[in-house]
Amino acid sequence: MVSSILERIAKGESGAVQECIERYGPLVYSLARRFAKDAHAVEDAVQETFLQLWQVAPRFDATRCNEATFVAMIARRRLIDLRRRADKHGGVEEIDETRAPASPDHTEQSAVCDDAQRAKTALGELRPEQKRVLELSIYEGLSHSEIASRTGLPLGTVKTHARRGLERLRDLLGFGSAARASEVTS
Repeated sequence: MVSSILERIAKGESGAVQECIERYGPLVYSLARRFAKDAHAVEDAVQETFLQLWQVAPRFDATRCNEATFVAMIARRRLIDLRRRADKHGGVEEIDETRAPASPDHTEQSAVCDDAQRAKTALGELRPEQKRVLELSIYEGLSHSEIASRTGLPLGTVKTHARRGLERLRDLLGFGSAARASEVTS
């Protein structure tokens, strides 16, 4: 059986880091573009996210969740932390290269995998076109326009599938009614 990239990184296999960057770089970059305010911040966020991935690679368990999902969830959590830190400090955050990012403990990693498995199961319950649009967005980091180009669907249809798919996921994961209630009361 072929080991995942993260498992190979954890074993110290040469070439695995470069392969990880090549495979997941576009995904992490796409996510970082959504969170960061400028090109420099995007580059910094991508670097910090990959540093975090190297640290948590030994905790990745391929039997519990998909590698791309794991990478996306770690990236998203790291990017949210970086954005909060940047907002707290007036939008400018210098990276302290001597300080390693905090590494989540095993319990948190287990929770990430559990959440990823629940999300993957829920994604499987969507209509095929909703699932395809969301997979292209989540796993490949494509924008709605890029999804429309790749699938040949009209942009409005892609947006509708994404919105309805996300609404269905919220319901399946138990976030639907609470999210709508907070929107109504806001």
